Amino acid sequence: MSDDGWYFCLHHHAVEPTEGCRAQDRLGPYPDEATAARAVELARERTEQEDRRDADWDG
Repeated sequence: MSDDGWYFCLHHHAVEPTEGCRAQDRLGPYPDEATAARAVELARERTEQEDRRDADWDG
């Protein structure tokens, strides 16, 4: 187990501990493996939420 969190590798489409692929290929850190496994889904949800905020701001 990693003390520094878990990451999702965009190159391998896999969850990795700190000792994984280079940082520019990963999302994270996340507090646990399960959350890291949902990294792409979480990023999509956050992007959609921010897009809605932008649309509201623009009027």
